[in-house]
Amino acid sequence: MTQAKSFGEMNFGHAELGDKRRTKRLVNLADQMCLRPGGSLPQKLRSPADLHAFYRLMGKDDVTHQAILDSHRQATLQRMKELEGPVLVLHDTTELEYTKRKSLTKLGQIGNGNRRGYITHNSLAVDPETKDVIGLCNQILHRRPKVPKSETRAQRNKRKSRESLLWIQGTQPLPTDRQIVDVCDRGADTAEFIEHEMNSGRRFVIRASHDRCILVGHGEPEESETAKLKQYASTLPQAGTWTLQVTSKSEMKSPSRKGKKKLVKRIQREAEMAVAFAPVQINPSKPHKDSQPMKVWIVRVWEVDPPKGQERLEWILITNEPVECFESAYRVVGWYECRWIIEEYHKGMKTGCRTEDLQFTSEDRLQPAIAPVSYTHLRAHETDSYLVCRLLLE
Repeated sequence: MTQAKSFGEMNFGHAELGDKRRTKRLVNLADQMCLRPGGSLPQKLRSPADLHAFYRLMGKDDVTHQAILDSHRQATLQRMKELEGPVLVLHDTTELEYTKRKSLTKLGQIGNGNRRGYITHNSLAVDPETKDVIGLCNQILHRRPKVPKSETRAQRNKRKSRESLLWIQGTQPLPTDRQIVDVCDRGADTAEFIEHEMNSGRRFVIRASHDRCILVGHGEPEESETAKLKQYASTLPQAGTWTLQVTSKSEMKSPSRKGKKKLVKRIQREAEMAVAFAPVQINPSKPHKDSQPMKVWIVRVWEVDPPKGQERLEWILITNEPVECFESAYRVVGWYECRWIIEEYHKGMKTGCRTEDLQFTSEDRLQPAIAPVSYTHLRAHETDSYLVCRLLLE
């Protein structure tokens, strides 16, 4: 290797596992898995001695998912400090399924409730200029509990296991630093999380999901006009346009969250995109309803003239980054467009690393094994920026 340290040394060399020999073993095993990140554990670790060493290591009480994660996170945060300019932290969730592992009795429900596994919430640091992956800032293995159908909204808000808290928990290890930009999908669009981000000292970009009531402008709340977010955004004047290359895609979608899904096909095309922006204020969450409204900006992005029969591309972003011209709006849109990288990471976890194929019979051994197996393809940040995770998918 041309680098002073290997991937394993950089990311797991400071892991506190109760014995220095275990840390050294973890480093060596991670380096071996980097050479063959695809396939099952026997395919990653060709030597039976190395494979059995990995199984023994994952069985030690001091070798936990958190202990392995802490070492990698320290290395990631250090690399983030060394960069100039903004650093994106992409937050998103995916499902890891272990339904057939009957011995894993403490898993949560996933999908429609008939399958079992983890809701995995990842926070992936990315350089927005090069699109290089820096590392994972956090990874939460969440068990979705069974709740009664009669649960009220008030009861759900008090429940500490609700999934809306994953967005807050995912950002907790991050420092107070305006250099960091938290980028989140629609699942993070809650007044509670926006309020958390406003007080974090970081910047954020969140895709709007709810058509909530807002106050127009950043003036005094008593003197501001009220409006609905999506309706108001649709009336904003166009600030500029650009051309976007849209790829073909087929997916099952529902017109509403609870409606029946149907196959929707998107054709490949060149789309003319437009952007508009405005300052608004959002009311705080109910526990802080007496607080002042939160001053943010909204950025609407939409396809000007979609082909006949094609769904219009459109989304609305909420951010605390000041947006006062086309260039600043386009910059915020570019930050959000980097979300494809974490989607590729999730594909890599499942289809490349085959994290769901790990043959462990207890949660205490499975959880720490998920960490090094799913992290090995983060070495892609050393390669061309547009080949993120590709070594796993080939």
